[in-house]
Formats: sequence, C-alpha cells, structure tokens
Amino acid sequence: MNSDERKITLTTDTDETVDFYVLEETRISGMNYLLVTDAEDDEEGECYILKDLSKSDDDQALYEFVEDDNEIDYLFKIFSELLDGADVEIEK
Repeated sequence: MNSDERKITLTTDTDETVDFYVLEETRISGMNYLLVTDAEDDEEGECYILKDLSKSDDDQALYEFVEDDNEIDYLFKIFSELLDGADVEIEK
C-alpha cells in the first residue's frame, strides 16, 4: 500500500471487519465525507462514499454509506474535481 494512503477498518453489524482505503475526503455543510475503495494501490476495486456521523466526544468514528442517489451524484462531482479527473466510478 502506498504510504500516502490511509486505511480505515469498519466493523459491520455482524462484527465482520472490512478494510477500506481513503482516496479523498471533504467537508460540506459541517459534515465530513470520505471517498473510499476496497482495493489496495492500483488494483481495480469498488468505490463508495462514507458519511462521518461521529460526535466530537466519541471514542471511535461512526461512518455510514451514502445511499441517496441525489446525494451520491452531488458528492461524486465534488470528489471528481478534488481528484482532478481520476478514473473513478461510484457504486450506487
């Protein structure tokens, strides 16, 4: 894995752990969003947008997948600009 990449590990409702690699992050209207992938380095993988629902006094971060199509389209445009045209597609 590239040393520039950040890896986060999410725990599902069934206590399964899943690793994601942060491609980009942004803050919009006071909410933090992460563009993540399930693939390391240059491997081809799926991309997702996570919303940070954590409170400032939480011990651990709390993320949820963005599932609203309008919100995904809006955020994808922003992430595309931040990534300067990288070849990324978001899974809906």
